[in-house]
Amino acid sequence: MKDRGLLHPQLARVVTELGHGDLLAIGDAGLPLPLGVERVDLAVVRGVPSFLEVARAVLAEVRVETLVFAEESRAACPQLVDAVTSLAPGATIEWVSHEELKARSHSARALVRTGEFTPYANVLLVSGVDFS
Repeated sequence: MKDRGLLHPQLARVVTELGHGDLLAIGDAGLPLPLGVERVDLAVVRGVPSFLEVARAVLAEVRVETLVFAEESRAACPQLVDAVTSLAPGATIEWVSHEELKARSHSARALVRTGEFTPYANVLLVSGVDFS
């Protein structure tokens, strides 16, 4: 039995299958789930699990070269943006409109839905590679 790291089997599989440049979306409970994009629905009840808990768990296992946030996140949830940014040292930060973030989520390998109810608590992770 696996006893550390990502325990959710679907999420662990999705993370393991990421290749360089692949997108993985982590979203709040309200982020639209595009048809055709794999859904990893972790939401249980309001706030569980939180966006930051999920981002922390995923970023512990994924090399990320770029974090894509909605411009609206700067005002709506700056603490979450700062926390996620600190979990991916060296990653480039890209700012787009919320509409653009939703449009880009259509090309994600998967969208991870959390129980977060903070508006604009969403990020697109662009998978990196570590050949060091």
